[in-house]
Amino acid sequence: MHLKPTTTHDIPSSLDERTERGSPGRFGYSWHIFNEILPVHEEQFRRWTAPLPPDAWKGQDILDVGCGIGRNTYWPMLWGVRSALAIDLDERSLAAARRNLAAFPDARVERRSAYEIGEENRFDIVYSIGVIHHLDDPLAAVKQMVGAAKPGGVVLIWLYGRENNDWLIRWFNPLRQALFAKAPLGLVYALAIPLATVLWIALRIFPFRLEYFRLIRRFSFRHLLAIVFDHMIPRIAHYYTQAEALNLLRDAGLEGVHAQPVNSVSWTVIGRKIAG
Repeated sequence: MHLKPTTTHDIPSSLDERTERGSPGRFGYSWHIFNEILPVHEEQFRRWTAPLPPDAWKGQDILDVGCGIGRNTYWPMLWGVRSALAIDLDERSLAAARRNLAAFPDARVERRSAYEIGEENRFDIVYSIGVIHHLDDPLAAVKQMVGAAKPGGVVLIWLYGRENNDWLIRWFNPLRQALFAKAPLGLVYALAIPLATVLWIALRIFPFRLEYFRLIRRFSFRHLLAIVFDHMIPRIAHYYTQAEALNLLRDAGLEGVHAQPVNSVSWTVIGRKIAG
């Protein structure tokens, strides 16, 4: 396990401009540091995918779009999926995912873009956790996910919510856009440590009522640091109202779309590909 990154490159030169704005290299830098799968990650995954309980994954062919270190493929593999394809772009992310999923011969990890998945009518469940809201063209990526799903298959995404995040959007997001998203990643990592320290102390002093803060109060300092750093580094961060989240999947051609709040600050949105 690396406590500090051993490489400092940011964006792979082979990526096009639209893809680069989605910050795969910046997240790869983060996943190179925070590459372990923790027990609490299962609880997070269950919340993000609440419309699909563990038994809904059994025997399914699944696609994880923007897999990071593979932790959101790991839990479905334990729940008995038939096969999994996990895709991402940065080689550090992919290397971590391959290590974390090495025990599962039916899980493949491949370098593919959310804009060019290259699959048609293949998967029972296609999902993306915490990725679509960082993309330059979210709808184009969701349409690719829809194309990869079987007729009648499920597409699920987890998105940052605008509701209850006014303080983050008003104060933190402008700072991220002006400074953190442009600064060298080593500097941002150094700045994340005191910010995570303040958050760790505040969580133990103040009686926060939002479910999200009650959840992360239980996390280790290292886990909080990973969350703070994750929010600091992207070039793009979209925050969706419930209506916007629903329309994103409807505009991609899904039916039966509905949204479920997660931790009072985000949305899980799910729909089904039209059969036939």
